[in-house]
Amino acid sequence: MNEYTYPILFGLIVGTLSRIYMLRTDYRQYPTYLHGKIIHIALGFIAAGLGTVAIPSIMEEDFMAITFLTLAASQFREVRNMERNTLSELDKYELVPRGTTYIEGIAVAFESRNYLVIFTSLMTTLTYLVFNVWVAVISAIIAILIAKRLMSGGQLKKIVDIQYIEPRFDGAGLYVDNIYIMNIGLPDRQKEVLEYGMGFILTPKNFNARTTIANLGQRQAILHDVSNALGVYRDSGTPALVPLAKRDLNDGRVGVFVLPQEKNIDWAIKIIGAVPTLENAIRMPTERKKEHEGRSGL
Repeated sequence: MNEYTYPILFGLIVGTLSRIYMLRTDYRQYPTYLHGKIIHIALGFIAAGLGTVAIPSIMEEDFMAITFLTLAASQFREVRNMERNTLSELDKYELVPRGTTYIEGIAVAFESRNYLVIFTSLMTTLTYLVFNVWVAVISAIIAILIAKRLMSGGQLKKIVDIQYIEPRFDGAGLYVDNIYIMNIGLPDRQKEVLEYGMGFILTPKNFNARTTIANLGQRQAILHDVSNALGVYRDSGTPALVPLAKRDLNDGRVGVFVLPQEKNIDWAIKIIGAVPTLENAIRMPTERKKEHEGRSGL
């Protein structure tokens, strides 16, 4: 054994454990148990190894380690492509699809978490070599807390107020509050919709939130998560039973109509509130306005 053996083992273990910590299967059932998790844990182990050996290599003036980190970046980019392609194919068979925007967000998250593993392993190995194992333990805890902070994105409840509204018919038109959803003319279908349907109004808390929830990908993510958690009362070839989210063009509110198999209002509100705010859907027009006003004042 040499002086680098224990620091490398420590960094490798901490990095792998951080990836396991960041790998959680929730109500969306992704990644799948068991094989999907094995793939991501294996990639996390590789990322931990890359981050761990970087510091000893630099100390020994073996700068090939930088080349390996650059190569790792391109390889982990393939992780994003793998997730995107896999979920896009699976999405074709979902009764309520995730949508392209949601899939891209998931793919980016899986790529970025490997970089967080590299960061964690690199920091713990560095502090072990520079100080001692106890400082390395503190560094590992701090790095994992930072990774936890970075991996937890925004949630919908932070930007909108959620209110339950009973769906209603005005003639053949289905409405949630005053927001038109779709046209259903068959009496039997109308009866099913009123029996199983649930309606929610999402009121944006500010102008930026209004623009964000107007995004079609963000709305599709809401429909998918609710339908996945509570089930969906429909089958293929029943367009009248498709969950929809429509926007009030006057004030930016969004009316959400779903047909869950389990009609639980409180649970549905919690699920909608926990829907991630998709990075590709976030818009900040007020920031653009401030920037424009600042330049105008020069």
